[in-house]
Amino acid sequence: MTKGNINVSVENIFPLIKKFLYSDHEIFLRELISNATDATLKLKHLTSIGEAQVEYGNPQIEVKIDKENKTLHIIDQGIGMTADEVEKYINQVAFSGAEEFLEKYKDSAKDSGIIGHFGLGFYSAFMVADKVEILTKSYKDEPAVLWTCDGSPQFTLEETDAKQERGTEIILHIAEDSTEFLDEQRILGLLTKYNKFMPVPIKFGNTTQTLPLPEDAPADAKAETVEVDRIVNNPNPAWTKPPAELNREDYAKFYHELYPMQFEEPLFNIHLNVDYPFNLTGILFFPKLSNNLNIEKDKIQLYQNQVFVTDEVNGIVPDFLMLLRGVIDSPDIPLNVSRSYLQADGAVKKISSYITKKVADKMVSLINENREDYEQKWNDIKIVIEYGMISEEKFFEKSDKFALYPNTEGTYYLWNELEEKIKTAQTDKDGNLVILYATNADAQHSYIETAKEKGYEVLLLDSPIVPHLIQKLESVKEKISFARVDADHINNLIKKEDTAISKLKDEEKETLKKSIEETVNDKKFTVQMEDLDSSEALFLITQPEFMRRMKDMQATGGGGMFGMNGFPEMYNLVVNTNSDLASDILNSTDEDAKEMKIKHALDLAKLSQNLLKGKELSDFIARSYQQLSK
Repeated sequence: MTKGNINVSVENIFPLIKKFLYSDHEIFLRELISNATDATLKLKHLTSIGEAQVEYGNPQIEVKIDKENKTLHIIDQGIGMTADEVEKYINQVAFSGAEEFLEKYKDSAKDSGIIGHFGLGFYSAFMVADKVEILTKSYKDEPAVLWTCDGSPQFTLEETDAKQERGTEIILHIAEDSTEFLDEQRILGLLTKYNKFMPVPIKFGNTTQTLPLPEDAPADAKAETVEVDRIVNNPNPAWTKPPAELNREDYAKFYHELYPMQFEEPLFNIHLNVDYPFNLTGILFFPKLSNNLNIEKDKIQLYQNQVFVTDEVNGIVPDFLMLLRGVIDSPDIPLNVSRSYLQADGAVKKISSYITKKVADKMVSLINENREDYEQKWNDIKIVIEYGMISEEKFFEKSDKFALYPNTEGTYYLWNELEEKIKTAQTDKDGNLVILYATNADAQHSYIETAKEKGYEVLLLDSPIVPHLIQKLESVKEKISFARVDADHINNLIKKEDTAISKLKDEEKETLKKSIEETVNDKKFTVQMEDLDSSEALFLITQPEFMRRMKDMQATGGGGMFGMNGFPEMYNLVVNTNSDLASDILNSTDEDAKEMKIKHALDLAKLSQNLLKGKELSDFIARSYQQLSK
């Protein structure tokens, strides 16, 4: 038997590991199963190249709870260790066996799936155990050994005949403050969380399986049940397979495997697979999003060689794709030693750029393959596309090939199609292309109809980030501007050379304006005199494009620099000086009747904009009934 001190550079490393290295104690199981997986895959590689003269077979990793002895066991059938290897890999802290293995076999082991990043993983066991034993037997013809340590730098190492089969068994004597890890449901939950897709089968207890009845079984026959190993993981998840081997049903099945509580089908998926200049695989799913910007559950999961790391993927995944679901797996992602957060690294930016490009390419292929289907899905994916257009320059540069701009009648245009459609009618006197849009087809119905009577197209842009998207388009595209259809009278939104003839003289307009301002007496309305068609209403309420857009941007995380936070609502009260009612009010000598007409016309204009509420609405209804009874 050998006794000695573990080669550490501080008096006692274990309290440091427990307190500082790992913030979450539960990950000890992830680390130990990762080590067991590495040991198994090492053996697979060595047998494949003929260096290990043993039968690989169908190894699995077993996790067992012994409540009576308060121990937790992690058992593998992998490469095992000799006494010298235990001395080297266990006693010399931070000397990673996996790292050395990969260096030695770097060419032939490139795709063997060994994690090989962290030499301290084993010591996470001391976060939950007051004593740890390693019972191990190498694939080489050498005796088994037992290593024991009670959490101090002292250890014992001795030969033993307690293990006859190759592999390693880690025995954790669970500490009094960690007895939760002797609970079956707790361990099952951790295995499901961290090891659901590990590449080696993981057994945890048994489960009952019902055998199918033979075809000629009598009607009252009862099916037999048998006890079988409970394998808690899927060693071959969809993202590890070539896309050519998968169909739509395979992807849908995997989606529900990832998110068991999701009952809707994803709209489509993007399969990621790259091996240069970094290694990355994965599958991203587009769920039905509509206009929802606040999706917190069922996030994208980050794996490292099929080991779950986190679902906080900021940095790896561009912000606009955080609304998606799925898996990203890469051995090249730079994590800190506890795998708990990303470390700044150039590879991260490259990975993010690759994912952005891959999504843009997928959008192009989808619209080219089946435009009708793509249009039907647009409302469920537009929030992601529009967010990407304003946040990722490379994505924006490709967006003209797949970003759609629907009109209020349900026709969808790509950017070049839209320009071609409207350039003749909607180019103003200064040569600028004016794109009219609505955000609510019902609320802005009368304005939309007025624009359509002029032969104009009105887009329906109703996602919450439209103000930001419009700003982006206006800043990049030449000689274009957007105007919401209720931002002004239609003649002012797209100014042509035509000048309307006025029925009133300038001094009459001033008199009428003064009467209206005195009666309305509301600072949020700016009275604006316009010579419009005599058939149009006396009043039209519009909201200036700049003010409203800045308020909308501020509401969705922008525009604050303009001081729009809490800014009051501002409206233009457009007065049609050519309407018969304008002349009637101007020429009226009955002040009460004049005031009543102005107020009633204003209430009608407010009603059309859904601005008539509360007491004003009640008074308007009462006044209207009075008019009917006269």
